[in-house]
Amino acid sequence: MKQFLLLLLIAGLSLNACGQTKKKQTTEPVKKESKMKTIHLNKIDFLKKVANYEANPSEWKYLGDKPALIDFYADWCGPCKAVAPVLEELAKEYDGEIYIYKIDTEAEQELAAVFGIRSIPSLLFVPMEGTPQMAQGALPKPTLKEAIDKVLLNKK
Repeated sequence: MKQFLLLLLIAGLSLNACGQTKKKQTTEPVKKESKMKTIHLNKIDFLKKVANYEANPSEWKYLGDKPALIDFYADWCGPCKAVAPVLEELAKEYDGEIYIYKIDTEAEQELAAVFGIRSIPSLLFVPMEGTPQMAQGALPKPTLKEAIDKVLLNKK
């Protein structure tokens, strides 16, 4: 009986302690943390979200609602592994402004062939209007930011 009362007393104190903590209400807006990540694409997704090269083989027509950066990579590629975390950071930094897509050239060989990917990583900068521009190699973050700002977002 004493053990039961002791357990009841401990349970009551812990419930009471939880009930005593009140959150301070503020009038400041809550800042949402960005959760945007890079988006992996296969051929079907590419045809729907980026460009349907089967329907328009002679003309580039971007289908997205925001500019995009497309990373052509392979899992075994060292430089690709080096640039991957940088692209994740950029996806968070530019959340809502651009898309950052990833295409595994081993799994999506047709997409790699369509874009003439010969070395990886290859990065395709796709502005809302105009011709996409290709860059090759594991570019450093400042260079990528500069390219995003100038080529994709038209910032000076």
